[in-house]
Amino acid sequence: MKRLGKMIPAMSLAAAIMLTSACGNSTQPNHAKPQSSSEATNGEQQTGEVNKGKYDPAITISLVGATEDTLEGVLAKLKGETFEQNRWSKLYQDELGIQFKYNWIAKGTDQYKQKMNVSLASGEVPEFIQVDATELKQLQEADLIMDLGALYEEYAAPLTKKVLQQDGDAPFKAATIDGKLLGIPNIRSSIDMAQFAWVRTDWLEKLGLPEPKTMQDLLVIIEAFAKQDPDGNQKDDTVGLLVQKDLFGGFASLEGFFNGYHAYPTIWVEDENGQIVHGSTRTEVKTALAELQRLYKEGMFDQEFGVKDWGKTAETASAGKAGVTFGQQWLSAWPFQSNHDNDVKAVWKGFPLMSADQEPALSEISLGTTQYWAVRKDAANPEALFKMFNLYIEKNWGETAEFDTYYLPGDAEGTWKLSPVTPEPPNKNLDAFLAIQEATKNGTLDQLKGEAKVIAEKIADYEKNGNEGSWSWSAGYGADGVYSVMQQYKEKDLFKKNSFVSAPTPTMADKSATLSKLTNETFMRIILGDLDVAAFDKYVEDWNKLGGAQITKEVNELHKAGN
Repeated sequence: MKRLGKMIPAMSLAAAIMLTSACGNSTQPNHAKPQSSSEATNGEQQTGEVNKGKYDPAITISLVGATEDTLEGVLAKLKGETFEQNRWSKLYQDELGIQFKYNWIAKGTDQYKQKMNVSLASGEVPEFIQVDATELKQLQEADLIMDLGALYEEYAAPLTKKVLQQDGDAPFKAATIDGKLLGIPNIRSSIDMAQFAWVRTDWLEKLGLPEPKTMQDLLVIIEAFAKQDPDGNQKDDTVGLLVQKDLFGGFASLEGFFNGYHAYPTIWVEDENGQIVHGSTRTEVKTALAELQRLYKEGMFDQEFGVKDWGKTAETASAGKAGVTFGQQWLSAWPFQSNHDNDVKAVWKGFPLMSADQEPALSEISLGTTQYWAVRKDAANPEALFKMFNLYIEKNWGETAEFDTYYLPGDAEGTWKLSPVTPEPPNKNLDAFLAIQEATKNGTLDQLKGEAKVIAEKIADYEKNGNEGSWSWSAGYGADGVYSVMQQYKEKDLFKKNSFVSAPTPTMADKSATLSKLTNETFMRIILGDLDVAAFDKYVEDWNKLGGAQITKEVNELHKAGN
């Protein structure tokens, strides 16, 4: 189980921080030959005849990588291991005959992106390179990368294909340009992008309020938490609705609020005429903005939220000064565990999104996969990428899995990040929750394996042993945890999926940043009251003039073509 709370501060930033391959210096073919089938190692038992064996002599793949504070904390717990030399690098060498050489290692997202931008601009790209959809398009336009379709069919193990296809064909559509599969998804969960309403239930009990079922209920709670001194310190210092300045994302975001009004501001949706339009331009957004403006004017927000980033906003939650927010499933781990650490009475619970009318609220979800592995045209051993994918998936979720060695050994969360490739089953977190609930009902917890076993032990550490440091596991995966809500979403089909998941259109690649800035600035000014809600209509006009209309045209042309 990945503690998704470690993906801080935003999903898009976390994706950029993933370890990324870099170029080897040689353009000559590497003539290392795989061993025969009889010499294959155990880690490749499921890969099929064509993928067995390891390179002899070993091959070396040059890499670049990115590290950050949480990963450095992991390395501090893995005595004797380093970013370059660790259990994952040893496994790839021992099992596959693949060695890594890091040309450079960046610290943090900004430095990493700067270095990567230089590589893309110069055309000196890695043999294996992990990129987002826009960067993949840039590499395709520069004719620097190869079609991976045939290699995928030949070298991806059955288990690898099963994992990569668990989220449907959308991740592959996003990496397919002009009919060629130019990137292999470093697969992530789309359902884990779903939004929830997080509420401090201890404050509900203190103020004698019932758990919310509708948006109207939640608005009453937000006002009470802002006005009725729920922390009992006789000061007007609590926040009803916690929001951060970027407005959208995984934490203290507003997608879930908008979704309650059937507005979907960050995804493409199908309108009543069957056309694909961007959700930020729909009239339902205007209704939600009017309500947000009212809440801010009446003091339900932190009045300085417009200048507070994720970190500063998290401090408000950790300090016990907030009672309601919207966000993804990992919030119990961060920042709510910190709040609980500071005050064991502080209990947050994830609720389903609530509707402002009789229609159920749907949680918008974008494609969870944002990173793709591309291979330079002259790469010596392109099939090595698939061998690495196979082994990573096998050792974490396959027949020979050693989950507590390679994914989460002890309390060293994030050990999985030491592998250059990090694909994961998109439904693994929900599957673990369901396995735990079934085993609990049947009294067979001792038979759980891998991820579910580790999570069940964490839950028991809190619920039975009283370890408050493990509270977040119960809030996430316990019987009444947020994954019980995820189960409802899945069973009742309460997801609103992005209607456009193909590679970026030409205008989208050029204008998306401008349009995103326009959206955030306009929405922020409306919420703050600097603009009347009527300014939303002018926003839609400007959005279309600045490239939105052309992007919409391109999106619909691709949609009609089946892309």
